[in-house]
Parts: sequence; structure tokens; C-alpha cells
Amino acid sequence: MTDRVPRSGLDANGIATGAEIFWNLTTASLVEHAVRRGEGLLAKDGPLVVRTGKHTGRSARDRFVVRNSVSNDTVWWGKSNKPMDADAFDRLHEDFRVALGSKDQLYVSDLYGGSQPEHRVRVRVINELAWHNLFIRTLLVRPEAADLSDFDPEYTIIDLPTFRASPERHGCRSETVIAVNLEKKLILIGGTAYAGEMKKSVFGLLNFLLPTKDIMPMHCSANIGSDNDTAIFFGLSGTGKTTLSADPNRTLIGDDEHGWSDTAVFNFEGGCYAKMIRLSPEAEPEIFATTKRFGTVLENVVMDPDTRELDFNDNTLAENSRGAYPIDFIANSSEQNMGPLPKNIVMLTADAFGVLPPIARLTPDQAMYHFLSGYTAKVAGTEIGVTEPEATFSTCFGAPFMPRHPSVYGNLLKERIARGGVDCWLVNTGWTGGKYGVGKRMPIKATRTLLNAALDGSLKNAEFRKDPNFGFEVPVELEGCTDLLDPRSTWADKDEYDRTAAKLVDLFVANFAEFADHVDEGVRQAAPQVSQGQQQAQSAAQAQTTAV
Repeated sequence: MTDRVPRSGLDANGIATGAEIFWNLTTASLVEHAVRRGEGLLAKDGPLVVRTGKHTGRSARDRFVVRNSVSNDTVWWGKSNKPMDADAFDRLHEDFRVALGSKDQLYVSDLYGGSQPEHRVRVRVINELAWHNLFIRTLLVRPEAADLSDFDPEYTIIDLPTFRASPERHGCRSETVIAVNLEKKLILIGGTAYAGEMKKSVFGLLNFLLPTKDIMPMHCSANIGSDNDTAIFFGLSGTGKTTLSADPNRTLIGDDEHGWSDTAVFNFEGGCYAKMIRLSPEAEPEIFATTKRFGTVLENVVMDPDTRELDFNDNTLAENSRGAYPIDFIANSSEQNMGPLPKNIVMLTADAFGVLPPIARLTPDQAMYHFLSGYTAKVAGTEIGVTEPEATFSTCFGAPFMPRHPSVYGNLLKERIARGGVDCWLVNTGWTGGKYGVGKRMPIKATRTLLNAALDGSLKNAEFRKDPNFGFEVPVELEGCTDLLDPRSTWADKDEYDRTAAKLVDLFVANFAEFADHVDEGVRQAAPQVSQGQQQAQSAAQAQTTAV
């Protein structure tokens, strides 16, 4: 293993420790360490099953960006990018170094963020848990063994789940902290065992760096058709981004994070991170097959302690149960993790209001509008007190990971769409025939049929109508799907549909207000029309204010 030990050791990171350091272990070795240390168990068919404790998802409120000369005028400060004082970060860093010095064993992997060689970053990840090191080694791009001895990291992530932050000393919110220092090229993660924090930290880093090189970073999946046609799928969690990109008839580039350069669409990662809850071999055979492979890491999936059988329908440990696996576990994945420039962009939404059509064609201006909106909807019952569908807007389909102002990414996307003559589609994988609780989930078979027709170009020849609420074009008929194409016709109560559609339009308009001054008139005109009721309410409020 000496060939995997770099010349640049931890002293280059300012770390002094007496711990036994395991450099760049392979998958099998890391699995052995994790099982021996009691961090996880092997399931019946080979995957490593682990638990993340109370943190079963990202701790978005505990993520901070250090305000300094690099970030001060470039980061979009607000809800997603909360500032941390530089002195507070220094105290946190010192306490991390003390914690590292007390460890008996540490696991270090040197990895790439990005598959296109000229646009990737070199990242060193330091872990106290073997399974965390296995996770990040699976998710990022793994250098060839011959390249490891000369590996010189540009950025470093230190991940210590047992560390407990102090809000008073470290300027954070709780005992959990994710602190990003762009000037020192250092990310500190403490107080959470949710491994996804590491991968999203690298994503955020690339989202900061790549726009300066005129490269579009994207929270999306991507695949390639038989005609060498790349398709990009934007979408928030639960909209089908991973499922729809794992198509046996198309070559997978990646399921979550990509860059769009002048020459390629390239995966930021070397693995996939798929939702496991209610996974079935019928609906998602390619992903299901990875749960029977040695080298897959399953987070918070319930397992019978005796038979080691997995139960993907049991959400006792988490609704957000996840599986991490190398991308080559998907049989038809790209060997280079790259593809040609895209011909189609698909924006996915799971509309729990049941208002949006199953597919619509977007102009470049409409594409930028919906990209900046980043709409999906939570369903009733997913959170305490949520009894009606709840709209969620995450700008650029990934606001928590976008350090720069959304208009930076939106303008990059619009320019690249125009330059490449890319066709853009909005696909609703949510509800039809009524809102959640009344209607039913859009059939996956129908979604795939419509999507295939869009990607192979045949849908462009269909007759289209203009949607009266959102202004985009909707196909009038397609064999096997025609009954779904006009969402209003699927509702038993047409008046209720109109009221619900008006409500959703108003939510879109209100959400987009913060972006209106940062986009051109064409994008502003791509907005849906405010309902008559909303206009009357605004006029009444204005009249009342004038009277006072």
C-alpha cells in the first residue's frame, strides 16, 4: 500500500497526530475496517449497512461560509449561505486539530471533484470513520493508483462526527457545524454522521469555482442516447432525477452533479447516491441491483439482524434512507463519466397540487424562469402540521449548494441553451386528477413514454396548445398518454382545479419577485399570469394604504 501514500502528508495540512493513518485504502479494506470497528454490518448479498443516528439528512441550518477576502463580495449571503466570522472559524479549526490529535486511527483519501481533467479539483478527505471514508471514496472520482504518490491537495475536508461544536466559541448554531473557508481552502464538518454533507460540500465548492471559468455547474443527472444525444435532468429530491436517468436504453453519465463546459457534460462524481425507501426491482431495476453488490453502502436501511434481509419499505430509521455505489454498478454507465454537449434539458417537478401537465415545452426564457424558480411540492403528512401540499422553491434546483447569486447560474444556463439550440422541457412526476390525497401519482410508464418522445425528437412534431396559466406549450395528444396531457380535464371538480392553479401561479410570482431585477425583460415576461383574485387583493391593499 506504500504506493498509495502521498509525499504530501498531514503535516502539509497543519495536522500533528499520533494516530495510525490509513491512506487511500481500497473498497474491500475499508469495508473490513468498518465491520471490525462495529461501524456497520454486511447484509445478505454483500452491501455494508450503516446508521447515521439522529442526522438522517443534511443539516442546512448548521452550514456556514466564512466571510473573508475571497467570499465577501462573491457569495450570495442569505438563508443558504450564512456568514461565519473568521476568528470563530480559526477557533473551530484549532479545536478540530486538537480532536484529530487524540484519535487512534484516521482514514484519508485523496480524490478528484470533477471528471474532466482540466476542470477538476484535488480534494483530500480526512475521516475518523472507515465507512465515511468508503462513502466519499465511492462518491468522488478516484485517481489511478499511480497518481496517488504525487497527489497534492488543493482543498481539504475534515469530517469528525464525534466532534461537538460550541455556539458561543465557534459562532455556530448548535453542536453540529459545517464550516466552509474558501480562502483557506478548508471545510470542517462536525457533529453529524450523515455522510452526504461531504459530497455536497465538494459540490458547493465546484459551484463557486467553475462559473469563473464560464462552466455551468448543475444539480442534475445526465445520460446519453443511441444518437450520442446528451440529456440533462434538473430536479430536487423526490422528483425522479436518479430514477429517470438510470434508463437501460441510455448511457448514464451521472445521477446528481455535473458541469457543462465548452466541450462536454461531465460528472463531478464517480458514484451515485440514490434514495432507497420503497425501492422495488420492478420500478427501478438498475438501482435495485446495486443493493445486492459488495461495495454498496446503505444508510439507514432496515435489516433483519438474523437473516440480514433488507426491508426497503420500512422507514423506521429514516424516510431518507440512501444507497451509495460506484457508478459502474450501473451496467450502461459512461466509462469516462462524460458525454457530448446536451441536446435536451428536462426540468423535473413533483407537483403535489396536481396543476402542472405531465410535460411542457419551454422557450429559453421560460427555461431560465423555471430554473431560477426550482419548484416542487411537499406532500401532506411528510412533516408535522403539513395537511395540504406545500410549495418548495429551491433556486437553480439546488439553492443550498449555490454560493453565488442565482442569476450567475441562470445567465450561464440561458447562454448555453441559446448557443447550443437546446430543447427544454418541464416534466411533472407529481399528481394528476387532483392534489395529493385526492388524485394519484403520475404513472411512471406515462412519464417515460413522454420523456422518450421528447428525447428522440418525435414529440416536437406533435400539436401543442398554450397553457392558460403558465404560458408554456403542452402537447395535445400522444398515444397512451393523451388523457393526462390536460390536467384540468383529469379533475372531477373543474372549479377547484382553477382555484388551485390560481394559487400555484401566485406562489410562483411571489417567489420570483427577488429575482426580477436580476434578469432581462424576456425572462420577466416568461412568468405565469397573476390570478384575477390576487390582482384584486393587491389593488385593495394598495387602496387601503393610500387612504391611510
